[in-house]
Amino acid sequence: MSRNASFDRRQFLSGLSAVMATAAMPKFANAAPAAAATKRLAGVFPIAFTPIKGKDEVNYDALAAQMHFCKRGGVHGLAWPQLASGWSVLSEKERMQGAEALISAAKGGSTAIIIGVQSKGDLKEAERYAKQAEKLGADGIICIPPPDVSDPAQLLSYYQKVGSFTSLPFFAQAVGDFSVDLLVEMFNRIPTFRYVKDESGEPLERVLEIRKRTNDQLKCFSGRGVATMMTEMERGFSGHCPYVSLADLYAAAYDSYHAGKTALAFDQFGKIQAASSMFAQSDVDVLIARGVFPQGTTLRSAPPVPGAAPPRRIKASVQDIKHVLDTYLKADLRA
Repeated sequence: MSRNASFDRRQFLSGLSAVMATAAMPKFANAAPAAAATKRLAGVFPIAFTPIKGKDEVNYDALAAQMHFCKRGGVHGLAWPQLASGWSVLSEKERMQGAEALISAAKGGSTAIIIGVQSKGDLKEAERYAKQAEKLGADGIICIPPPDVSDPAQLLSYYQKVGSFTSLPFFAQAVGDFSVDLLVEMFNRIPTFRYVKDESGEPLERVLEIRKRTNDQLKCFSGRGVATMMTEMERGFSGHCPYVSLADLYAAAYDSYHAGKTALAFDQFGKIQAASSMFAQSDVDVLIARGVFPQGTTLRSAPPVPGAAPPRRIKASVQDIKHVLDTYLKADLRA
């Protein structure tokens, strides 16, 4: 999904003026470390969709249903709103209400909830999202870089500020030109920053360097549809962020692998890959077929990233998807 191309870069730079001086500091010498997470922040953390009903109205019940689905399926966590959620075309009111619905739905289970706090350049808005997440009991926050800003010093200052809004564990989403050097610098300077969803460059290569240079303390999560999950686990990724559609199958593969049942994990992930050759996990109809979303649900989606290849689409109806689920995956589904 696109980060908003209409972002006012001057507004962003103005908002950073008060914190740019911190980029020269060697460490946050007197800052407290991140608060201990109440739920384990490792495993499969899908990115929730934003379901729409009627005339472009967010369906908050269906949004929360994704959390209940993940809880039933033994999925380790859920994050919203991020790129796959169409965050840049959600209003502040929609995001606040959606976060409240998801955090409420997460209570009473082991599935963690991570709330996205990025804005289109307004640090005060990002702070409101972060403080609401902390107040309501989220398990962490995540933040996408501001659109059209790639200078490492500016990004460091931005993330220092966001990381100071709460004591919650803080994920950064590395997209675009986001170097390992910058991630390590952020790790050294931001006590709450201990997780990264890495989608920049070649994550399968970067993870080894990140783990080495942070003494394995900056935990890497994967994205990009988690199409290389077996290699990701082999190389030490702590978490994986697929679509919600088959999150219970990803969680089963993760649990098997980390229980030492690597051959079983290989077979389980192979079933995900086979299913993905028959329907697209990004298709809203998968969750309709699985009974999570009501018939007629659509998705709030942001415009595509300029120059990016369009997502792969495999035309499959709800009935087609149900056929695949019932014929090939019924015994493996946990939710």
